[in-house]
Amino acid sequence: MTLKKIWLAAAAGLLAATAPASAQNYPAKTIRMVIPFAAGGNTDIIGRIFAPKMAEIIGQQIIIDNRGGAGGTIGTEMVARAAPDGYTLLMASAGHTINPAMIRKLPYDSVKDFTPLGIVADVPTAFVIHPSLPPKNLKEFIALAKARPTDIFYSTAGQGTVGHLAAELLISTTGVKITAVHYKGSGPSMIDLVGGHVQMQFPSMPAAVPYVAQGRLRMIAQTGEKRSPAAPSVPTMIEQGLKGFVVSSGFSMFGPANLPKPIVDRVNSALVQALKDPKVSKTLLDQGAEPNGSSPEAHDKFNRNEIQKWIKVARAAGIQPN
Repeated sequence: MTLKKIWLAAAAGLLAATAPASAQNYPAKTIRMVIPFAAGGNTDIIGRIFAPKMAEIIGQQIIIDNRGGAGGTIGTEMVARAAPDGYTLLMASAGHTINPAMIRKLPYDSVKDFTPLGIVADVPTAFVIHPSLPPKNLKEFIALAKARPTDIFYSTAGQGTVGHLAAELLISTTGVKITAVHYKGSGPSMIDLVGGHVQMQFPSMPAAVPYVAQGRLRMIAQTGEKRSPAAPSVPTMIEQGLKGFVVSSGFSMFGPANLPKPIVDRVNSALVQALKDPKVSKTLLDQGAEPNGSSPEAHDKFNRNEIQKWIKVARAAGIQPN
């Protein structure tokens, strides 16, 4: 055997020996959780609720690194380009699955460049209308919208948001004709809905419930797979006949692609345990977020399905990626 072959064989053996050992010793230093939005936003709030407990369980400090900008793509790209060693993780919002439908040239692939680690929490979406409209359920609303195809306007917090695409999904699945009015943020869009300037919206459950309780909005459906504890008397879209109509603002964790399985399992185990902690669970629920704690495999399936769903909805709506 030549000297070069001996050296290559030794190097290969060294890599094979050290890679598993490194994964088995994980974590040996501080973990950075990148949140691709500014401090104080929903993703940041959710991340800061469970990160301390997860750090306690995993045995290392977890620091929050807010890297906002460009619709979350700056911080997300940072994680995509990070070493697959488990020390740089991503706390993602629903934008992770929506952006492929809305942004023509993402600087990363939302599937291939990441390792799913688990779904953290789901924030259900509500279907609310102004009480000046007569419908009390989904069937009545669809009938009204088809009878008055130019009269129903829905507000959104901006093009490409969960609320926007939820309405477009309603259009594509029922054939109703409703018109979008895009606002710069959820606050203005909700104010005009409550004021009767537009007729409907798909806001988050936490944003909708106070106005529904005051009688200023009427919730005719919710878009989760099951009823939210925040609105137990309101049937889901599925219960009202729209099979597969599920929309939520999900939050989840990813690592860079090719993360070793021992690290994936370690992170997921710590995440699931943290979400089961009574204090963490209650704090999340108080924010309107329902703890999930899925397996990496379930997260991977969800991620792929959501991306394809929103691409299909955007194309059906004629939305052109920017």
